[in-house]
Amino acid sequence: MNQFLDLFLNYLLVEKGLAKNSLDSYGRDMARYLDFLEERGSSEPAAVRAVDVADFLAFLKERGLAPRSRARALSCVRMFHRFLLVEGYAEANPTTIIEAPKSVAKLPQVLTGREVEALLAAPGSDGSQDVRDRAMLELLYATGLRVSELVSLGMRDVNVTAGYLMAFGKGGKERLVPMGESACAAVSRYLSDARPAMDRSGGNSYLFLTRLGDRMTRQAFWNIIKKRALEAGIRKTISPHTLRHSFATHLLENGADLRSVQTMLGHADLSTTQIYTHVTRERLKRVHEEFHPRG
Repeated sequence: MNQFLDLFLNYLLVEKGLAKNSLDSYGRDMARYLDFLEERGSSEPAAVRAVDVADFLAFLKERGLAPRSRARALSCVRMFHRFLLVEGYAEANPTTIIEAPKSVAKLPQVLTGREVEALLAAPGSDGSQDVRDRAMLELLYATGLRVSELVSLGMRDVNVTAGYLMAFGKGGKERLVPMGESACAAVSRYLSDARPAMDRSGGNSYLFLTRLGDRMTRQAFWNIIKKRALEAGIRKTISPHTLRHSFATHLLENGADLRSVQTMLGHADLSTTQIYTHVTRERLKRVHEEFHPRG
């Protein structure tokens, strides 16, 4: 069965346009699945039965994988068997009767407005790194970018005069996102006061740089946001994605329509964006319980 793995991953890359991170995730899930089948002696597509897929999910559960992780693995396995069927490598799809593991939707962590203001104010000095960090935090909260999209921004992707940026999301899909006045001001200051000193070679095309002049990485920015959260006195465990969640939630709380938020977040499916309506409902419930006489 392993001989079909490269064909499948190439199909995901070329036909589905999956990004590298997604391909790596699919590759890990498939490697685990194919190793499981090989141990059971099911090394050919025709030999795989529905019970093999069900047992694989049970195996993942025994290994301690959460329902969401098991559901993701099943999604990958389903796509693999559909690929084998469509391409003529198999005559049946053993996953059609397998149900996805049930899971309780976990509401994303969201910052309050006061916490956001404290976080954005944490880089308070005029030093180059503080100016850069303030610009990155302002931009992340103003646009709802994924951290991978933030650190991938090039100099040409941001127009502070017009107030928009071009983001490149999953599968290389482009979208235009408004920035807002505060983010534009913070990025403009970074471009004039901090970035020239960081770009020692004078030729780095990426927008955000490290103090050594290299491209900012996801891991480095993860450390930055944790450091700034501590400085701001935020006790919640936050990540760059927390600002993305806060961006979407605060927009909806202030009257934005779901379709517009979907477009700015770069969600292909509206159902993905709808998780934020649950967040706002939970907040309304808490407000009602706290302030209503019969709450």
